[in-house]
Amino acid sequence: MNELLTVPLDLSPLWISLKVAAFATIFTFFTGIAVAYWMLNYRGKGKSLLEGLFISPLILPPTVVGFLLLLIFGKNGFVGQLLMSIDFSIVFTWSGAVITATVVAFPLMYRTALGAFEQIDESFLAVARTLGASEWTVFRRILFPLALPGVLAGAVLAFARALGEFGATLMLAGNIPGQTQTIPMAIYFAVEAGEMDEAWFWAVVILMISLSGIFAVNFWQDQKKKLRSLKKAKPSVHQTRSTATHPSSSGLFVEIQKQLASFDLDIRFSTAKSTLGILGGSGAGKSMLLRCIAGMESPTRGQIVLNGRVLFDAKAGVNVPSRDRKIGFLVQNYALFPNMTVAQNIAFGLPKSLSENEARQRVRSQLEAVQLEGYRDRYPHQLSGGQQQRVALARVLASEPELILLDEPFSALDTHLRAQMEQEVIARLRNFKGASLLVTHNLEEAYRVCQDLLVLEQGHPLAYGSKYDIFERPSVLGVAQLTGCKNISPAQRVAEQEILAADWGVRLQVLEPLPSRLAYVGIRAHQIQFVEDRNPENTFPCWLVSTSETPHRMTVFLKFTPDSTHPQDYHIQAEIFKEKWEVLKQRSFPWLIQIEALRLILLEA
Repeated sequence: MNELLTVPLDLSPLWISLKVAAFATIFTFFTGIAVAYWMLNYRGKGKSLLEGLFISPLILPPTVVGFLLLLIFGKNGFVGQLLMSIDFSIVFTWSGAVITATVVAFPLMYRTALGAFEQIDESFLAVARTLGASEWTVFRRILFPLALPGVLAGAVLAFARALGEFGATLMLAGNIPGQTQTIPMAIYFAVEAGEMDEAWFWAVVILMISLSGIFAVNFWQDQKKKLRSLKKAKPSVHQTRSTATHPSSSGLFVEIQKQLASFDLDIRFSTAKSTLGILGGSGAGKSMLLRCIAGMESPTRGQIVLNGRVLFDAKAGVNVPSRDRKIGFLVQNYALFPNMTVAQNIAFGLPKSLSENEARQRVRSQLEAVQLEGYRDRYPHQLSGGQQQRVALARVLASEPELILLDEPFSALDTHLRAQMEQEVIARLRNFKGASLLVTHNLEEAYRVCQDLLVLEQGHPLAYGSKYDIFERPSVLGVAQLTGCKNISPAQRVAEQEILAADWGVRLQVLEPLPSRLAYVGIRAHQIQFVEDRNPENTFPCWLVSTSETPHRMTVFLKFTPDSTHPQDYHIQAEIFKEKWEVLKQRSFPWLIQIEALRLILLEA
């Protein structure tokens, strides 16, 4: 083995290869990252064509790449002729070797960097922009640090590819000992000359150099993981009350339209100092509405005005960037920047005009408000879900927004923690002097947190107003369903104060005037009364079909006739507390239920 690794007298291929690969890696590092970032945000035409062009050196045979470079940089090429005019040549020079190595290594750097960028959760970038960060700040402090492991892996791959380049380099730079002869060429010509010991030596050298870079990156990543594991701490949960104050707000006005794949978003509303809940089924346009207000998406038409400032106006061509809208956005996964500590996360959106002492004091105040003073130097992965939410809310409020957007902030929490966090958010929003919008699927949550409600269906508002009015008197079928009315039947007018519930097969007396376009009647499950007297109006005999149990309540599925054939063959469902159920189930059938006229919900078509 010692004979195989006999050191050649001429070590110039080693120094030439290292120098060429180093320069090529530096060039591809910066150009690859720049092009990857540009392609990440590029939404124009011909993206697939550009992608194919950038990775073509990885697909084409090296000799074809070398031939194309020779056509460009040769004496008859347009670049070659330009360089010859200043008495400079690329062909058969060390510079030519650098160019070929850069070209063949670029696709690996570009694709790896792009893949690393694409793996970063877009919510991190969107939240950073709403906190006032410029695109350069977003890239420098969020995107690049989070993608750094992948970027470094791309640099190592680019270096290894540049180090091993042979075919294209041979065509453009040639094999000139001491000038352009790299290690791959030294191996090739040593084998051709029958000097196998020298070929073995160079093969082992290039293998060790290439593998050492990969081992170094893996070692660095392993050390980072170990460091994180050492820093992990036990999560804990705290209650909080906020004393933060904010500038007064005059309200938000929204009138926008946006064309979507399956429907058009078409919404108009305004809100002042209150929390507006936005309800709707999946795909109703709730999150898209928030993204339009925050500046993450652009409406097709319309206007958005906040406190007298026009944020978007399609006719006037106004579209204020997210960073300048003064809107705080609390997303579903909180989007705490994983490469920053708790204190750094909160400080991220602070005005740049603050001194270091003022910024430190602002962060301290927010940490005290959320009772996390001892957590300032911890990272997001060392916090519980509730602690992460409090830090995210503190970060939003520290940026002094004029409007707060909350996109299902409690959905990732368990039931106990959800109740605690809900109370904390209510407390902090109570002291916030601007408007806030809460997107949620949870009806009870919307009722507890919000003062007003906006109900959406397929991008259009079904109802907008006080939560009391919308829950007590929904006017159309969609609103009744979204607000939790489980008993709804088609209805027909029988007399001035009497209707027929067609699906239930019963006639109901009503007190309020019948709508001109009466289509349905509804009654909420918890408002159905079990009685013993047959005399009150809207009292009917019923039989039990099936039951459904929760920790505190029973849902009983009833039919107005005794001929049920399967568990789904029922007319109406009622919810009662278990204490009452223990008494009710002892009664003989038929049971009597009363559907109070005052509780009936009359719905229009």
